Amino acid sequence: MTIRRILFFCMGNICRSPTADGVMRAKLAAAGLDVEVDSAGTHGYHVGAPPDERSQEHARKRGYDLSPLRARQLVAADFDRFDLVLAMDGDNLAHAQRLCPPSRRQRLKLLLDYAPHLGQRHVPDPYYGGAAGFETVLDLVEAACDGLIAAELRR
Repeated sequence: MTIRRILFFCMGNICRSPTADGVMRAKLAAAGLDVEVDSAGTHGYHVGAPPDERSQEHARKRGYDLSPLRARQLVAADFDRFDLVLAMDGDNLAHAQRLCPPSRRQRLKLLLDYAPHLGQRHVPDPYYGGAAGFETVLDLVEAACDGLIAAELRR
């Protein structure tokens, strides 16, 4: 399958998934790859809101601009529109599996499936923690985006 559109998702679409969205956009641009990227949340708590200020701050320090992004909710049509629909953790993956038509389930994966060398499957939610949590998210997302580009887009 040719990957032309990738969607990242977490619960509220203000920390982890917009971070993945911004990191992936930058990495794709640097690699000269033309792939559409978006992010969403399984819950509509923050629809229309920009990414969490802490996510933006930590991303900015690494050269990623998350400021144009706005939260939206994951919808059933996303499974038709996107070639890969990547969850940040197992709880949100399970939520999406209930929404996803059976014929599209092969498109659903965990983002960290693309970074098996890290030895973890879930990107932890940094929302209720301190600065270290946002740095951890960036570390995990950067590694997984590199792995995704190598595995799926550099064929």
